[in-house]
Amino acid sequence: MLNRLPLGPLPAQMHKTLLDLCANSDDAPKVEVEAPFLGFSIGYVFEGSEVDVDEAFRRARAAQKEWALTSISDRKKVFRTFHDLVLKNRELLIDFIQLETGKNRASAADEVFDVAITARYYANQVEKLLADKKHPGALPVVTKNVQQQIPKGVVGQITPWNYPLTLGVSDAIPALLAGNAVVAKPDLATPFTCLIAVHLLVEAGLPRDLMQVVTGSGEVVGGAIAQHCDYLMFTGSTATGRILGRTMGERLVGFSAELGGKNPLIVAKDADLSSIGRELVQACFSNSGQLCVSIERIYVEAEVYEEVLDKFVRATKDMSIGTGFDWDVEMGSLIHKTQLERVSEFVEQARDAGATVLCGGRARADIGPYFYEPTVLVDVPAGTPLLTQEVFGPVVFVEKVSSLLEAVEKANATEYGLNASVFAAPETGRWVANQLEAGGVGINDGYAATWASVSTPLGGMKQSGVGRRHGAEGLLKYTETRNVAEQRVIPLRGPAWLRRKAYSDVLAWALKMGKTLKVLP
Repeated sequence: MLNRLPLGPLPAQMHKTLLDLCANSDDAPKVEVEAPFLGFSIGYVFEGSEVDVDEAFRRARAAQKEWALTSISDRKKVFRTFHDLVLKNRELLIDFIQLETGKNRASAADEVFDVAITARYYANQVEKLLADKKHPGALPVVTKNVQQQIPKGVVGQITPWNYPLTLGVSDAIPALLAGNAVVAKPDLATPFTCLIAVHLLVEAGLPRDLMQVVTGSGEVVGGAIAQHCDYLMFTGSTATGRILGRTMGERLVGFSAELGGKNPLIVAKDADLSSIGRELVQACFSNSGQLCVSIERIYVEAEVYEEVLDKFVRATKDMSIGTGFDWDVEMGSLIHKTQLERVSEFVEQARDAGATVLCGGRARADIGPYFYEPTVLVDVPAGTPLLTQEVFGPVVFVEKVSSLLEAVEKANATEYGLNASVFAAPETGRWVANQLEAGGVGINDGYAATWASVSTPLGGMKQSGVGRRHGAEGLLKYTETRNVAEQRVIPLRGPAWLRRKAYSDVLAWALKMGKTLKVLP
């Protein structure tokens, strides 16, 4: 099955193998999956129902009971093997990602390496993270206390189309390693990338029923997953996050979400500008600007504004845009017609309001049905939606500021707080970073360094999310904490033969001595 893909429909046997990994009934309506490059169908999946979700959770719960009893050492082996299979099959995975999303090859490759890094990190850390931890008991010697981490049960996962491999499996990895099962709903535009990842997990030794995939709409399938799961991981819009948050709150079930962003970048007058054009292009237009952490607004100190703007515009104009599996293409397609219309509307609103488009600003039907040029604007008037609303496309505005204090004030003047960036001399950069209200801040980097630092938790402030992925928190959120306290020798309330008043005096004396000798927590 694992052969390179053509730039066309999936081979019949490969298509069937992937459909067999879905929990969906095969008598349901078919949904065609389109390749954005050229607008053709590469295959279909079935429209899932609440019944399909019920069955997926039945299978997952049965598999999870056995998996929770599997040693952590054996779980690790699965994900170490998966790491190797991801790298071995990286060209195939990149093909799948490109076919479904239309992104350029380098952006697709980012997903493959991200998944491998995540699998390696959590496989290396899981024994330490899940190990029983001894803590001081209520009283020295007579109270023994241990903290345990146990799996939640079945984790629900709802993921968007923009990073179908990274978001389709990177959050599932720590959930599974922690002893849970997963029921996942990939976006209907990009189901096959998630399914090929599941195929590789099963090949690596993951029990077949432990990760269930149900394809279908967010309203039906996503809503049903939220009603069944023991914990929910969601990546998507803030609006949808609020809806799911209400559901999870009503059920008193845990919830983690990475949501929208309107991410700022600041350029200080002491920044090294030798490669600023290339760096800004990467920060703004990677993945065709379709990522939650992409930069959409840039504030530049007046002393270097003209130089920065000139270098940025020239680098943007020099970008190559195209279709196919060529590694030299710097930017690919948007995902579909709806996204193209959204991006176009933001730019036209700004242009009509009086903004100046320095480069880009038009669709490129001559390349493919959903291509849009990387676009840089200046002089965007107050009140224009582009200033405050997330575009989620290759569009950015640049604004001159008189000082770093003004830049920080403008950067923080948003309901979002996902990602931010500052280009500056190191000391200046650290000072600015400490003022920015964002879950991730890059110094002399747009977003890649914070994302790739998988040992540190990452997520959003304000309306950009709750919870964190990566780091210890990225795995421990999928567990419950159990406090096991063993009382020995005498009861905590004192021996039966000692009068309560006397025991109270002894206990008070013991507490004072414990404070003095520093033997109590």
